[in-house]
Amino acid sequence: MIVLVALLVCIAIPVTVYATGEGNIDGGGGSMGNATSHGSWNPGNEGVRVTVVRASNHAVVTTPIDLTNKTPSASIYHFGKVSKIQYNNGAGLSPVQGGYSYIQPAQSIPRIISTSGSNNIEAIKSYFTDEQVIRAIANYSGMDFDTLINGEYKLLLEPIAYYTYEGVMIATTATEAAMYDEVVSGHLRTWMGSLTHKNLPLSMFLETPDLGYPAWSGSTTQHATNSAIKSSLGLGIVRFEEQPEEPVITTHDYEYRTNTEVITSVEISGGQSDPDNPVTVRFNILGTTYTVSNVYYPDGDSQLAWVRWTTPDTPQDVTITVSVSGPGSAQATIQCKIVDLDENPPPNPVADDRNDSFSPSSIPSREEKTSAQWSIWRPWWYAYWVWHSTGENSGYWCDHGWWEFDLDRYNASLSASMTITPDAMNPTASGSTMKSGYGINEVVTARVSSSQRSATTALQNAVSYFPEFNYDSFWRLLDRISISSSSSRLEFQTNEYSTYNRRTHFTPVWYPDGAYAVNTWVIDCWTPVGMLSVNLSDTLTISGNLWDDWHIAPMR
Repeated sequence: MIVLVALLVCIAIPVTVYATGEGNIDGGGGSMGNATSHGSWNPGNEGVRVTVVRASNHAVVTTPIDLTNKTPSASIYHFGKVSKIQYNNGAGLSPVQGGYSYIQPAQSIPRIISTSGSNNIEAIKSYFTDEQVIRAIANYSGMDFDTLINGEYKLLLEPIAYYTYEGVMIATTATEAAMYDEVVSGHLRTWMGSLTHKNLPLSMFLETPDLGYPAWSGSTTQHATNSAIKSSLGLGIVRFEEQPEEPVITTHDYEYRTNTEVITSVEISGGQSDPDNPVTVRFNILGTTYTVSNVYYPDGDSQLAWVRWTTPDTPQDVTITVSVSGPGSAQATIQCKIVDLDENPPPNPVADDRNDSFSPSSIPSREEKTSAQWSIWRPWWYAYWVWHSTGENSGYWCDHGWWEFDLDRYNASLSASMTITPDAMNPTASGSTMKSGYGINEVVTARVSSSQRSATTALQNAVSYFPEFNYDSFWRLLDRISISSSSSRLEFQTNEYSTYNRRTHFTPVWYPDGAYAVNTWVIDCWTPVGMLSVNLSDTLTISGNLWDDWHIAPMR
């Protein structure tokens, strides 16, 4: 039996309603198809998943909660409490039967999923910016109300549908429906697409970019592809700043490092691509044409096409042109910015340096993505033989079959670690304790595993930041000591100021006693769906300084 959690108490006295947040929500939709033997949905069988997210680094800070006016079946299938952000960061689907937790708020949720194309978006905005609703969400999520609305957090909203598919009840957000459709090779879209690929994802999308998600500029009445749903649809955001965030505007689709093997991809859609009518994609990069043939996908869906190439060894802007032959189309140009991270190493420290006003900073939360998933449509011929009579006791069989598609899924994951140690030339270091003014060494190791090695690069770069520069002003790009398809080892470059030509970083002689932590951002493991990266740190202890090792005595 499902346990209802934390129900709001209805207060039977008049109250004044105040708007607390600002809703970044828009919506669309259209007519619903007819119920079939494969699935059905009753309008109103819906809810909203709410997740508290830290604005600064997009981290999920509470367990998502599901709000609904309905009482879902005790045996309903669901995928737990996972937000769109967590799925986009690599979480997979984990189906569960029963035990679905939800909250029926005292203040009923307005209609979320449109069935007529007339979306209830203003009522949705009003509801989720109502002070009493925000107070209730804070209570459900275990957060103090004033903390929730202080500008450091946002609410991520995701519409949920409860529907029958292949004889069982199922609860999914739009993102979960798109991911599940990939698991069942597109059959969910075939039988339930008006709900799962149109009215559910189009019930909420962003008016302006936020939390790393773009504003939606595509159709608001047509079926959406799985990739579009996962990247851009089925979400709204409530923010609590006095002024709305300025959208982040960039003129580049990719930022790459110099002399690095990368993967660039585009999404192909339109019509159906199969062996009888295939799509070919050509990437023109710096005068070289890379051809990707036999890009297949079913009607109404899409497929990523990608190319591996190595960036030039000098920083520059690169425009990639993309041409498509066959039934599909794609983005025509891709703008890439090539940057050189080896241009801002720390200055040479000297023995009489001082920094009396130094105050240590916390290690920043740099971008991390340690796993990725992508898929490839694989067509196969469904034979359907029909007898054609040409007369009495004569005729011939003819195959009137068609192309079906299975979806092959692939993944990659990155793991990495770093170690800093006192330099071997340090005469007084003991274990992980050393005096300031001496050098340190660093080793970064990484492993990449992939079920499609040709679509995954090695881990190629690491950048170290230091506490004396507040992890910002100067940095060191590490050397690639050894790189293979699955493992990498990187160390500091040789320091031009080292008397012994060591791979070292000199700590400042003025650094105060206590923890000395180095932050390293491990980057440039590329997949068809973007870059994998890890944010690492390691710590030594500073006790004393190198002047303590000097003894001045009169000459004899």
